[in-house]
Amino acid sequence: MSNIIEIQHLNKSFGDVHAVQDLSFRVKEGELFAFLGVNGAGKSTTINILCGQLSKDGGTVTIDGLDSVRDENAVKERLGVVFQNSVLDGALSVYDNLQSRAALYGIYGDAFRTRLAELAEKLNFSDFLKRPVGKLSGGQRRRIDVARALLHRPKILVLDEPTTGLDPQTRKILWDVISDLRRTQNMTVFLTTHYMEEAAEADYVVILDSGKIAAEGTPLELKNAYTGDFITLYGLSDEETASLGMEYEPIRDAVRVRVPNTEKATELILSHPTLFRDYEITKGKMDDVFLSVTGKNLTGGEGK
Repeated sequence: MSNIIEIQHLNKSFGDVHAVQDLSFRVKEGELFAFLGVNGAGKSTTINILCGQLSKDGGTVTIDGLDSVRDENAVKERLGVVFQNSVLDGALSVYDNLQSRAALYGIYGDAFRTRLAELAEKLNFSDFLKRPVGKLSGGQRRRIDVARALLHRPKILVLDEPTTGLDPQTRKILWDVISDLRRTQNMTVFLTTHYMEEAAEADYVVILDSGKIAAEGTPLELKNAYTGDFITLYGLSDEETASLGMEYEPIRDAVRVRVPNTEKATELILSHPTLFRDYEITKGKMDDVFLSVTGKNLTGGEGK
């Protein structure tokens, strides 16, 4: 796969605060790319530069082979952005919000109505097209944010904390639509999220800390590098647990033992076969990776 986003040696400061420091990474066409970090890590600064909302101090940003500054208008045509905070006009109806947005891309008349009908069906908002956006629930409004970003059929969808605070039904609708677009149109998705189950589905993950890359790789690579495996054993007596000769964590009806990798888990099983009557082996989670890499828990919200 070719690179659709290339960021090289990106720098941005706000006074004495170095928000982004010599940042370099690539996003491949069609992949789900997760960009993680706590408040102040530099995620929103990077996204705002990527989307032309903020100037950079140094480095290059290339989108689909185009320079983000020199080819600014062409780059914006390739991007659809769902910002963390909704940019819809609360006083206007859903229809009027989307119509005015479509006009900026030269989408009028029948072309607009056709595209609107497609998106309304996909995102399930046909019933409230005439309702003022200010009267919508948070989940309904988020669906319109996504529709707004998709009107012009962008090649890249940027999602900045898209599902924060949403009900499970709306989260499922959004991810079903996003998965369908990736499958049918090879759309690239650039995601920031604090839901680690979403990051775990990514093709590639970059973890940002204090404006620098702290770790990167596929979810599996990161789990193998930073968390190890966990063995949960059920039905052991205290004496049997002690005979393992390892530190363990008591949990309900079981004990959990941490091992560096699957190879060590296999060695433990072979050396104590009678104890492994009822057990399971699981990889560490992306939450464990993030905590190991940054020493911090990932929570919602974003700063510079």
